[in-house]
Amino acid sequence: MYTNIELFAGAWWLALWIEKAGFNHILLNDFDKYAIATLKRNRPLRNIIQGDIHNIDFTPFYGVDLLSWGYPCQSFSYAWKQLGLEDIRGTLFLEFARAIKETQPKMFLAENVAWLKSHDWWKTLQTMLKVFSELWYEVIEPRVLRAIYYNVPQKRERIFIIWIRKDLYSPSCFSRPIPSSKILTLKDALKAGMLYPTDVPCSEWQQYPSRKKEILNLVPPWGYWKDLPLELQKEYMQWSFFLGGGKTWIARRISWDEPCLTLTCSPAQKQTERCHPEEIRPFTIREYARIQTFPDEWIFEGSISQQYKQIWNAVPVNLSYAIALSIKSTLDKISSI
Repeated sequence: MYTNIELFAGAWWLALWIEKAGFNHILLNDFDKYAIATLKRNRPLRNIIQGDIHNIDFTPFYGVDLLSWGYPCQSFSYAWKQLGLEDIRGTLFLEFARAIKETQPKMFLAENVAWLKSHDWWKTLQTMLKVFSELWYEVIEPRVLRAIYYNVPQKRERIFIIWIRKDLYSPSCFSRPIPSSKILTLKDALKAGMLYPTDVPCSEWQQYPSRKKEILNLVPPWGYWKDLPLELQKEYMQWSFFLGGGKTWIARRISWDEPCLTLTCSPAQKQTERCHPEEIRPFTIREYARIQTFPDEWIFEGSISQQYKQIWNAVPVNLSYAIALSIKSTLDKISSI
């Protein structure tokens, strides 16, 4: 069994299916106390550390097979000049570099929002590549993956960047995950079928304000704010009504027969609606979890708002499984050399 350290693990950021793929977690870390409570509730025997990454000594874990990190965007707020290690002082990115130097993993994985590869964030990505090259790692070309192609009923995109230690690297050692030919829908997530043996369990949900409920009651499945009468469009959109763009995610009611839009941190906040196809409400906690392909037995700790946040912050579980299988296959090839 291969070993793994996961930093900024959240409520099981990538780790659930990395575990399923055959990895043993020797360290899980996060700063958020609610995420840590969720980890401890579901995996009480794991080495789980709550606290600042600056205070962790990684040297006892030298030689770990995989180091994974779901890094916050603000980790790179100063890392835009492409000066390598000299350009990352004072950032969380420096702590990740320290973890790599102290553990010398065979491989490491970083994950973030898809737009890291565009506009000014491209400079950030280039800084990452330069720094880790200095640490003697070879990068696999960064790739944005769409969750809907990996058995996830959600239109979510994430960038995954994988590095292999240069003494172990060969051009043919890594194979990318194979997309599925079937696109799953909201019905696959919430009803018994291919993904789950039963309908989604009952659970709590956030409430819409009364006026929002009145307005969303007029939106059909597949519909959004432009399906409202003109006066209601202006009332609901306010100044946004006069701006360009379709804004098809606003006052949006998801259909049973389509994948869900990317989930948001708070399902009832203004103009980020993903309304249930039949009821006038946002998705429940367990519906959110299923759209992210969490197993029903996974329990989330904290308030409703904290639970939504933990689920939203996770990599869709089936997508992480596809990545984990590719990494395991690579480690198998490396071990056989």
